Amino acid sequence: MAGDERPHASISDINTMASDPKKLLKKHQQLTQSDHMKVVSHVQREDNDWFLHTLMLEDIDTPFKFRRQQQYQNLKGQRVNLTYYRDTENIAGMDFEVMRIVRIKVA
Repeated sequence: MAGDERPHASISDINTMASDPKKLLKKHQQLTQSDHMKVVSHVQREDNDWFLHTLMLEDIDTPFKFRRQQQYQNLKGQRVNLTYYRDTENIAGMDFEVMRIVRIKVA
């Protein structure tokens, strides 16, 4: 997706979605909700003042990514509920599909 097409969640959306993901999905139709997904890999890397988190989920070859201002608990082996959207990253002139997480919660 181009930068302007991404579903942007505001801070109020993020606070609301912690208790009601259905409301967020209704407002941003590009989002997908997946429940009880098993995390097989969780990598946390510093990126300036943020931590970039990359998850790999069982039976899915696409990385799921999100950013936090601090480290997050290690999710390897956990089952999680995710709200995310599809995106692409250009690395060395090649496009790769990634999923951008806007909400994550341990199931």
